[in-house]
Amino acid sequence: MRRRRLLTLTAALTLLLTGCAGGDEGHDDGVVRLRFQSLAWQKESVDANRQLVAEWNAAHPDVQVEYVQGSWDSVHDQLLTSFEGGEAPDIIHDASDDLADFAYGGDLADLRPLLSERLRADIPARSWETTTFGEGIHGVPFLQEPRVIIANRKILESSGVRVPTPEKPWTWTEFRRIARELTAAMGPGRYAVAWPLKEPVSVSLNLGVSAGGRLFHREADGRVTVGFTEADAVVPGTIHDQVVTDRTAPRTTLGSGGSDTLPGLFAGKYAMVPLGFAYRQQIAQQAPEGFEWTVLPAPAGSDGLAQGVSPQTLSIAEDSPYKKEAAAFLDFFLRPENMVRLARGDWMLPTGTAALADPSLHTARDGWATGAAVAERLRPAPAQSVRGYPEWKDKVATPAFQEYYSGAIDGAELRRRLVEDGNRVLARYHRK
Repeated sequence: MRRRRLLTLTAALTLLLTGCAGGDEGHDDGVVRLRFQSLAWQKESVDANRQLVAEWNAAHPDVQVEYVQGSWDSVHDQLLTSFEGGEAPDIIHDASDDLADFAYGGDLADLRPLLSERLRADIPARSWETTTFGEGIHGVPFLQEPRVIIANRKILESSGVRVPTPEKPWTWTEFRRIARELTAAMGPGRYAVAWPLKEPVSVSLNLGVSAGGRLFHREADGRVTVGFTEADAVVPGTIHDQVVTDRTAPRTTLGSGGSDTLPGLFAGKYAMVPLGFAYRQQIAQQAPEGFEWTVLPAPAGSDGLAQGVSPQTLSIAEDSPYKKEAAAFLDFFLRPENMVRLARGDWMLPTGTAALADPSLHTARDGWATGAAVAERLRPAPAQSVRGYPEWKDKVATPAFQEYYSGAIDGAELRRRLVEDGNRVLARYHRK
């Protein structure tokens, strides 16, 4: 629409298969029809989404919402294609760190004149920051996922190490020391911690916020540059040292996804695995009988338990002819009681203050209380509002972090790649 894009055959086929189109073309009955593309994928989450759509449709015969299933794996390219072709869904489910190019490119509606006062007031300002680009708000942040440590309770308790709480977490230095103690106690071929880092960038940046890391720096003229400081190095350095120096974490999991490490956790090969909060669902469903697990807060740095987070978002396409109707659906969809249903369906945490206060999200069972305690420390991810972040992540940061964590390059080379190579990528976006 307002920028040049490379349209791949795959993306074009995705558009044809999804058949996303705004408005109610092809109908002449006076009913407004909205397309809602959801990225929910777990059964409980899909069920919650579909049930809410059905409840809306039953109560609003003149404004009907069609549920369209999307995929996290292809959403960025699919949206590029649908925006270019003028066939975007009216209501778009995505994540805040994927919105910058769409927002600056004019593809997403500014929600400020559309949102209800109730919804604006219910979600904290720090969450709205994740979807604010320039002067406009281009998405509603509604679900958030802190990173936590899932631990084998029996191994931790038998070792005698101090078990952290949100009130008294481990520091990053203490975490490294305790990992050495646990590995020594567990015996050969077993490790204190497994780091699944198939996608290393968000883990490194978002946990780095606890140590004061920010990586991206916005200049007075609006340009964003990369600067890798000592604070940015704390978390990557800890992970590197656990794998390369201390041998308290195996190299073999570095290319793995979170789910890939669960069999080893269940078998006692690893005592702890840092994971997103939503992985608790898989553990609750898949853990063998007798396996006892607990949820620990991630280590704290100079900024305490602060973490960067990129919430899941709901946006409205700029080209949708029914923005007011779409906003009314969002207001219904994100009522506090509905936000709780969505959060529990995804095993995540709501951004809304009223929903987050729900007692069901503060129980000790399955670690809900630990997540809720961390929620108030969540901050916008360092990559928020950075144009060109997806390319920087894929072409520069991901290979650099992967090589650093495996020991193939040192910290100086990691810094050089992130800063020098990274700034060359970002500079191109400021010329567009």
